[in-house]
Amino acid sequence: MHGTHDIEHLKTHPATGGGAARVGIGGPVGSGKTAILEALVPMLSARGTELCVITNDLVTDEDAERIRRGGFIDPARVAAVEAGACPHTVIREDPTLNIAAADDLEMAFPGTDLVLIESGGDNLASTFSLDLVDWWAFVIDVAGGDDIPRKRGPGVIQADLLIINKIDLAPHVGVDLVSMYEEALLVREGRPVLLANARTGEGIGSLADELGRAVLFSR
Repeated sequence: MHGTHDIEHLKTHPATGGGAARVGIGGPVGSGKTAILEALVPMLSARGTELCVITNDLVTDEDAERIRRGGFIDPARVAAVEAGACPHTVIREDPTLNIAAADDLEMAFPGTDLVLIESGGDNLASTFSLDLVDWWAFVIDVAGGDDIPRKRGPGVIQADLLIINKIDLAPHVGVDLVSMYEEALLVREGRPVLLANARTGEGIGSLADELGRAVLFSR
């Protein structure tokens, strides 16, 4: 992982508000956002981080149930928001449902260090409102094509961290992973890019380290 991240805004950012840090995880459908959460939650918990999780979907709580069934977090600490519209609406245009859900979780579980907010699957234009989160990662996967960084979608460019997931699939889908990674660094002007395989846990430790450095340890 390369690049640095300016963390000064986290000290006074309205989303932080003196409570738990709020971190968004977004990306297109099928990029592996929930799989990353499933690998990340037990790792952060093992490091002593008090966690809550919010998932967003159109009209279901399927992702929330998947995380609850994983057994790595108290099911009561997982909340689901049903957007009822395009998923980006409740993380960017009107994040009040997610803000309320995060507030409720923090009230129910005092001492929470971190609230992870997973967006429903959306396109490369999906971004998080900074009224909702202090920091956010955007997940793409190699199966979507190695031209994704060159398309310069707002999610790819603006996220605090870009995660290229499912790297094990690169040789099977004709993707030059080295080139894709280098192009991602180029379009992001050196800001962090992480290679991951959520199914095997590859890269998840680096993600936990980045969250600690950029979000938790700065508070």
